[in-house]
Amino acid sequence: MKYKSVLAAFGLVPGEFDVQPYGTGHINKTYRARSLAGGEDYILQRINTNVFKRPEVIAQNVRLTSEYLAKAHPDYLFAAPIPTTNGEPMSVEDGEVWRLTPFVAGTVTLDKADSPKQAYEAARQFGRLTRLTAGMQLSAFEPTIPDFHNLSLRFAQLEAAIAGASDERKMRAGDVMDGLLAAREIVDRFEALAGQGGLPDRLMHHDTKISNVLLREGSFEGVCVVDLDTLMPGKVISDLGDMVRTYVCPASEEEADVTRVVIRDEYFAALMDGYLSETRAALTALEREELFYAGEFMVYMQAVRFLADYLNGDVYYPVKYDGHNLDRARNQWTLLMRLREKEQPLQKIIRECL
Repeated sequence: MKYKSVLAAFGLVPGEFDVQPYGTGHINKTYRARSLAGGEDYILQRINTNVFKRPEVIAQNVRLTSEYLAKAHPDYLFAAPIPTTNGEPMSVEDGEVWRLTPFVAGTVTLDKADSPKQAYEAARQFGRLTRLTAGMQLSAFEPTIPDFHNLSLRFAQLEAAIAGASDERKMRAGDVMDGLLAAREIVDRFEALAGQGGLPDRLMHHDTKISNVLLREGSFEGVCVVDLDTLMPGKVISDLGDMVRTYVCPASEEEADVTRVVIRDEYFAALMDGYLSETRAALTALEREELFYAGEFMVYMQAVRFLADYLNGDVYYPVKYDGHNLDRARNQWTLLMRLREKEQPLQKIIRECL
């Protein structure tokens, strides 16, 4: 690892830090640089340029957000990267791109929500970022991953995967494939909402799993949002939908036993309450109408992506066994069905939170 030269690029003395892997993220390589002298600790990350092909766009989007928040909301804790000694937002060492951010002492990250309070606090932090950046001009922002949440494109990729898949894979995936194709109205609705006169563009995080929020150690009170790689213009349904997808079910997308895929109403209520406690006054009438659809949108899109990858021969998502991506797709398809079965009580929860 080149962390010694990287730390030096940020003005730190390598021998004064113990650098160890940190967290459970799968895209970037993350390390904690712990001070041996009792000073400040840092988070050091190597950006995956296979996924983020233009890391300079990440830096630009984060810089624009940081500058705006520093002026408009100076008390807000925004975990912006620390510049190098040359004033650059990232360090490039032998073609590898690195960044350094402060380590926020007294905080923890969680891999999953284990209580409604945790779901509430995490959702509230994402909602706060949405509210505080609502006045930003977005014209200078660029997508860090183009078409990341473009459901029309994802559905077209599924259709292409079906056309090119082997008969054996299509047969094994038949139930999930038929279900996703029959639910095409979710794509039609997305296209209507994404078009002119639909949902407004806002600055969205786009990866709102609970591990991307720092919580106060012990109390689990929300502190701030982290992992800003996908900070870019988008729709409210992206951030809210990914919270529904990852907070309300006790089983993750890796669970092959779909009988464990259920909806926890109290977690749904907690995350809606947390998110809307910050955003309810800022949302448009149409955004308020589509809060339930947000969950459908994100769960369906993830099922589509898993199934397309399975049919393509498992070329994108790493797999641990034959049929892994199919199990993931079936898991998310089941979650979508469970969500839709509970639409009436969940809509009632939304109305109460509004």
